[in-house]
Amino acid sequence: MAAAALARRIGRSGVLPLCCRLPAWDRATRPPPSPLQPPGLPLAPCRSFSNNKIQVELDESSGVAMMKFKSPPVNSLSLEFLTEFSISLEKLENNRACRGVIITSALPKIFSSGLDITEMCGKSMEHYTEFWRAVQEMWLRLYGSNMVTVAAVNGSSPAGGCLVALSCDYRIMAENPKFSIGLNEAQLGIVAPFWFKDTFVNVVGHRVAERSLQLGSLHPAPEALKLGLVDELVPEEKLMEKAAAVMAQWLALPDHARQLTKTMMRKAVLDRLVAHREEDIKNFITFVSKESIQKSLRMYMEMLKKRKS
Repeated sequence: MAAAALARRIGRSGVLPLCCRLPAWDRATRPPPSPLQPPGLPLAPCRSFSNNKIQVELDESSGVAMMKFKSPPVNSLSLEFLTEFSISLEKLENNRACRGVIITSALPKIFSSGLDITEMCGKSMEHYTEFWRAVQEMWLRLYGSNMVTVAAVNGSSPAGGCLVALSCDYRIMAENPKFSIGLNEAQLGIVAPFWFKDTFVNVVGHRVAERSLQLGSLHPAPEALKLGLVDELVPEEKLMEKAAAVMAQWLALPDHARQLTKTMMRKAVLDRLVAHREEDIKNFITFVSKESIQKSLRMYMEMLKKRKS
């Protein structure tokens, strides 16, 4: 009953009331009635901040934030995007009013295309270091978050985009066979780092992860559900409604018990990267600097340019 009541409260405010377009972390005044808000109901206090590539809004009455990726054309994880992502997560984590975050895309047909290839091609060693440290930081914050994290995957999500979804507590994907998800790095001649692999294994199991990683597979939504890569498929128009209901179910539990359990389940994987973080950066630089890898990345970028034209 508590979860149902919370879901209705999240739903009444639309999780992200359109009326709440406010400066970062300013407490909302009472704006004009929103079309999402039924007449006679009090408007939920809301805090909002929007960067170049990510928009975040927090409904303080439900304790739920909505994070929307808005970096056209495909929400690629550039250095700027990753920095904004980590800062946004930190702000929410430090706000006592926030207990959970729903992560989705503001762009049609794409959740995130993964790491920005241009950040890994033809750049300096210093740039590669800064970029990979930002990738690590994003994962450490998201995978280790005390908040309930729900991925509302409303489009395709290859490679690093898949990692973002895998790092959440629950994954709901739009029921569209044209949408796919997976760690397909092998197709680009890239080896997924050990912590990508560990996150994947923890979700789908060793055998499925091994086969999928070696083949660089992208799984259509129905197959992703069958493999356990996503937890549910729902019609696209029902995705956010379902995400709100799932969030309410998780938030109906005492935070401390859920948080301690999450830490227990994820600590070993997180600690492994923390202990080997500098080594992992060096391995990335050594790998991505190889001429064979640079050639492969250049060819992939040319292929993308031809597709656009």
